[in-house]
Amino acid sequence: MRAAISFFLITLVGFAPLVRLQAQAREGVMGDLLNDLAEVEKKVLDLANAMPDSAWEWRPTAGVRSTGEVFQHIAADNYFMPALMEIGAPKETGITSDYSTAAAWEKRAIDKKGAIAELQKSFAFLRTSMTNATDEQLAKAYGRRKTSGRGLWIATVTHLHEHLGQLIAYARSNKITPPWSK
Repeated sequence: MRAAISFFLITLVGFAPLVRLQAQAREGVMGDLLNDLAEVEKKVLDLANAMPDSAWEWRPTAGVRSTGEVFQHIAADNYFMPALMEIGAPKETGITSDYSTAAAWEKRAIDKKGAIAELQKSFAFLRTSMTNATDEQLAKAYGRRKTSGRGLWIATVTHLHEHLGQLIAYARSNKITPPWSK
């Protein structure tokens, strides 16, 4: 058990510089967005792990996403936003550029451990999609609003910050201090 924990910690510590190096491989706004993505990803995952099981069902009021549902929404949109840029999400998700597929995916029954695993996979997919985006994809207009790929990536990272703020409020409402604030 102790060896497994040591391996996990070494892997986790080794992972952060790799993400940072990957982000540094891009210049300009995409490099900045990838650096920001690495920071928000760490905070979302740290907060997901810090929340006790009981807090996953908590919601501020009826009709509003629970804590667990917010984490699932983040994972779904980490697949959906690249799909808007014609970057196919993993087939097993069933997520396409039709938002109803992401909405259905995020409503699946899943426990905390499974949701955290999905968050990790979705962030890896998002990071790879952003890293591999070509200049042509960044300049191309997508959707009804004809938003550039660059604009979609900015909206994606902004969306993550919006939900991180929501989750911080949820955590504090449940008397949980975000790990980076201790």
